[in-house]
Amino acid sequence: MMYWNDHGMNGWGFGLMTVGMLLFWGLVVVAIVLLIRHLVHTPQHAPGAYPVPQPERPSPEQLLAERFARGEIDADENRHRVDALRSAGPPAAG
Repeated sequence: MMYWNDHGMNGWGFGLMTVGMLLFWGLVVVAIVLLIRHLVHTPQHAPGAYPVPQPERPSPEQLLAERFARGEIDADENRHRVDALRSAGPPAAG
């Protein structure tokens, strides 16, 4: 005798299959939406969205030290300028 449900899916199998398919298609839709959002929000389309790191600018004392090392200014002029910078206080933020 042949049984139609022998080794086949019962009610739980159909339910799990339905939930699995819904989850699968939900993930496909979410992946497509995220891909489209990523492609639309590239730096070419949204300037300023991704800040470009600026290289650090050397401090005035570092610039004077480099000029002194290259021989552009002598020791007395270097000392005078460093003293003038230090007496003026920290540079204003800007």
